[in-house]
Amino acid sequence: MARQAVLFVCQSCGSTHNKWAGKCDDCGEWNTIVEEIPAAAPPRGLGTAKGRVIEFSSLSGVSAAPPRRTTGINELDRVTGGGLVAGSAILIGGDPGIGKSTILLQAVAKLAAGAIPAPETLSGPERPSSKCAYVSGEESIDQVRMRAMRLGLADAAVNLAAATSVRDIIATMRDEKFDVAVIDSIQTMYLDNLDSAPGTVAQVRASAQELIRAAKQSGTCLLIVGHVTKDGQIAGPRVLEHMVDTVLYFEGDRGHTFRILRAVKNRFGPTDEIGVFEMGELGLQEVENPSALFLSQRSEQISGSAVFAGMEGTRPVLVEVQALVAPSPLGTPRRAVIGWDSARLAMVLAVLEARCGVAIGPNDVYLNVAGGLRVTEPAADLAVAAALASSLSGVPVPPDMVIFGEIGLSGEARNVGQTDARLKEAAKLGFKHALIPHHAKMKNKQGDLRLTQVQHLKDMLPLFTED
Repeated sequence: MARQAVLFVCQSCGSTHNKWAGKCDDCGEWNTIVEEIPAAAPPRGLGTAKGRVIEFSSLSGVSAAPPRRTTGINELDRVTGGGLVAGSAILIGGDPGIGKSTILLQAVAKLAAGAIPAPETLSGPERPSSKCAYVSGEESIDQVRMRAMRLGLADAAVNLAAATSVRDIIATMRDEKFDVAVIDSIQTMYLDNLDSAPGTVAQVRASAQELIRAAKQSGTCLLIVGHVTKDGQIAGPRVLEHMVDTVLYFEGDRGHTFRILRAVKNRFGPTDEIGVFEMGELGLQEVENPSALFLSQRSEQISGSAVFAGMEGTRPVLVEVQALVAPSPLGTPRRAVIGWDSARLAMVLAVLEARCGVAIGPNDVYLNVAGGLRVTEPAADLAVAAALASSLSGVPVPPDMVIFGEIGLSGEARNVGQTDARLKEAAKLGFKHALIPHHAKMKNKQGDLRLTQVQHLKDMLPLFTED
């Protein structure tokens, strides 16, 4: 009898090795290589076997928009592109305790209750109630019930189960024909035909594949919770994110009460869309005006603070960028960044010194995006530069000024997209002055908002370095 082959698979990146090692050569992680027995190879000779001829269609055909189920949580519906699509698979990741299970329990409770105005894709004045299932592999039924009681959802008609066998879950889904099913979490699921332990690369990949296949066959919308690594990425093989239709990340700091739900992949809607929630006694509550929330505790007459008008998907969001430049007692000054790209900060500091003659080198630099929001777009360059110059000189940025624009390596202020949406949000919140790049493209003037357009970073610095 032939000896069964054994592979050693890294649980962080999914790479395979012929023997065990303490460190993975591909991703550099330690103690992540686990012994796994591979699945049986497919039969040979598939290239000569006669198959069925597939049919092709043209791109000019008209396809109906996929029907959606609105959850009644507007921020969640915004992130998913307008609601949950039947037969789709949604993967939700985030740090432990961030609120993944809470938001999903709230969503299925509202879906089970129904009586919410339906979108155009559903007939009738009200959305019918949905048959929902919540399958927990980490908690018992009593623990889920306790959470539901804290959230005031104890009377919701949600089917609860504590199970980890994928075979049993699929059989139940086919028999009960659920509209929406929650799997919490994929790392606890297992297939009995694999010898690997739950949570390994082989089990996560195979379990997700079988669950998604069953959901698409039955038309069930599948909501999958995924654990994250210490780097904030969803644990397991990267192929897991390719298999699902939508990938959502929960962001936020436990020191703050609000959470950001961000879409990084969505086959049925826009990506980089965000939903803003505030954690309260009754779970996650929607925040209709995130800009007002992020600026609610802003101190107006203080140096080193600038308001940035950013875009998160289709939504304009105003946030406060705080900078502190202080003399350093160390030979190598500190550069601490929260909520922004540290490499981008290093570039802005280099441009300020090389192109504008601002000496920041011997000082410690601390940069923070207030409220815990993470800004990824380069349009924040001008606001960061203004906050740094203001902190260094001690001259506050005008409290009624909003700033946005990209900075090039030569110091020029470069245009960014969606200028009108940014200015409209600033005017709505009462800002009177906007500092933007010289070549910004605008269609309409926003009320009494006064514009200051700069071509180079040198043109902006006198505003925050002189009285």
